[in-house]
Amino acid sequence: MRSSIRICLAQVSSQRGLIAANMQCHLQAIELAAQHHADILVFPELSLSGYELDLAAELAQEQAYCKAMLSQAALKHNVLVIAGCPLPGEDGKAYIGALLCFPDGKVVTYRKQYLHAGEEQYCLAGDSPCYFDIKGHKVALAICADFADPRHVAQARMAGADIYLASALITAGGYQADSHILATIAKQGQCPVLLANFIGETGGWQACGQSALWDADGQQVFVADDQPSLIVLDIDAKGAEGRQLHFKNNEFVEN
Repeated sequence: MRSSIRICLAQVSSQRGLIAANMQCHLQAIELAAQHHADILVFPELSLSGYELDLAAELAQEQAYCKAMLSQAALKHNVLVIAGCPLPGEDGKAYIGALLCFPDGKVVTYRKQYLHAGEEQYCLAGDSPCYFDIKGHKVALAICADFADPRHVAQARMAGADIYLASALITAGGYQADSHILATIAKQGQCPVLLANFIGETGGWQACGQSALWDADGQQVFVADDQPSLIVLDIDAKGAEGRQLHFKNNEFVEN
């Protein structure tokens, strides 16, 4: 039976290639999400390294450190943490990946299945979808270009996913088109769709924030601004709603 669920989105920037420094931001967001009783906390695409594809293969060697730190935090704060991290590949390439650190100590990795044009120069495509069950919900995870490929969405629908999470890097120029895609996924799948986006510059791109939630009717019921923040989203049988906590003076504060 499906119950109410609280999902937080960490709308953050990342320092190029500085995993240890970025980890401190992640740990702070995890602590705050736990204070707000989050069931899940989702970070943007490659949040731990930044969208720095030329460094991905090298930084993928930090996977064990990232797993250890995030898993410990997930266990301590009783929250499922989903963070973007390059994962080891072969032939000098990495996967654009995500670490799913569950509050019972389990860690799952997901490798982005559908790449943007140009990503194949540095990265490999994964071959398996990622679904997990929590509080009676089946959740599907997408990393950026995944959600633009109909095959990824169709797989999620066939698997019975009733929540669709997208971890992404989206610019102001691409937001309208991607927003339309995500709204369509929500409406056609009759399920909430959530977007965790970067802010600031990473990998030569200027991310626009505006992390958001679309309800099962495809309506965007919450959208953030373009500031560092934690977005708190509640989903239950009556619908969905959200609020935003901004990052000011080295701490998150409620509006």
